[in-house]
Amino acid sequence: MPIFHPDLAARPVPRYTSYPTAAQFHPGVGAAEQAAALAAVPAGAPVSLYLHIPFCRQICWYCGCNTGLAAPDRMRRYAKALKAEIATVGAALRGRVAAISFGGGSPNALEPRALAGIIAAVRAAFAITPDAEIAMELDPRAITPDLAPQLAAAGVNRISLGVQTFAPHVQAAINRLQPPGMIERAVADFRAAGVQAINFDLMFGLPGQSAIDLDESITRAIALRPDRVAMFAYAHLPGAIPRQRMIRDADLPGPAARFAMAALAHRRFTQAGWQAIGFDHFALPDDRLAVAARAGRLHRNFQGYATDPGMALIGLGATAISQFPGLIVQNEKHLATWEAVVSGGALAGARGVAVGPDDVRRGAVIERLLCDGAVDVPADMLDGARPALAPLAARGLVGLAGRRLAITPDGWPYARLVAAAFDAHLKAPERHARAV
Repeated sequence: MPIFHPDLAARPVPRYTSYPTAAQFHPGVGAAEQAAALAAVPAGAPVSLYLHIPFCRQICWYCGCNTGLAAPDRMRRYAKALKAEIATVGAALRGRVAAISFGGGSPNALEPRALAGIIAAVRAAFAITPDAEIAMELDPRAITPDLAPQLAAAGVNRISLGVQTFAPHVQAAINRLQPPGMIERAVADFRAAGVQAINFDLMFGLPGQSAIDLDESITRAIALRPDRVAMFAYAHLPGAIPRQRMIRDADLPGPAARFAMAALAHRRFTQAGWQAIGFDHFALPDDRLAVAARAGRLHRNFQGYATDPGMALIGLGATAISQFPGLIVQNEKHLATWEAVVSGGALAGARGVAVGPDDVRRGAVIERLLCDGAVDVPADMLDGARPALAPLAARGLVGLAGRRLAITPDGWPYARLVAAAFDAHLKAPERHARAV
């Protein structure tokens, strides 16, 4: 088992789903830059789409996402505006879509027919490759009997279920009650409908959660055999996320307990046949994520670990983030403003950051470290990072041979700290989750 270093585990660092990170976004980047980046995508170049549905039927207290309560009129207006944005972006893009992902919030806060209509709008507006993966995050509590067949008929071929925990008392503590039978039925229904790729999201560090609770949740998850598991650490930031104030600090596991939970999850899933992917994912050996990891083709974007080779990730919906070569841009956050902008046929980019040549070099090092665990670091960059790497090397968390930097098996829990050694923008204090 890796060694717990309390001083390192407590340090706040980004998750590095982009570089530069969202902490560097500013309003000097917007719709004009977004339009230029879309126009610069070559004809036929592979791209990915991300569609953001910022609503849930019920708000969970742990959640750090930008989401609000679903209401029928609100949802109808959002779906209509999203289709308008799809049409605008589709007309401006010459690339071919190789992957589509729906996230939130909970996309199934929308009715099944509305979701199918949005997928149809995407198919009408974009050129989509025949083998494109269409993935959707789902809240098990909002899965209706007709959802699986309708999504399968619309072409959805991967779903991600927000399981989080099977322990009833932990579910109560985070305002997310969902009996195990609800998860089991969802898995069975989607597999019966032909959606064979199923992901689970699980969490550790939740209020009232013990190692025994986590172990029992993992046992239930293993029995259902999801293709992928994301094992996220709960990030408690009540100063920035008001709903998390419903969770008392005193009810949270301490740093050492959190570290032990992460180690437990790694041991249980790898012993059961899942391949460890990066620092927080597991995948069955034949899953596309595991195949890409073994081939060195794994990537990171705002959805976390990804397999698609697209040159751009295009975000649609309020607050959605797009990543282009040289630019990261986020859509307008305020729902009414976003709706007015996209309904008028304009792009909704409102803030972001230009990605310069040094950012590209550093971002490549960070991505390969977090995806592959090793990278050849340019000499000048390595010299600048040595002071930050030295204490990690002294504890056996990284190894350095010439310019080859590698995260050791004991170092994977601290992988984001290793990546942070190459972050030229990182300043304290910034609101990030703890390293472990």
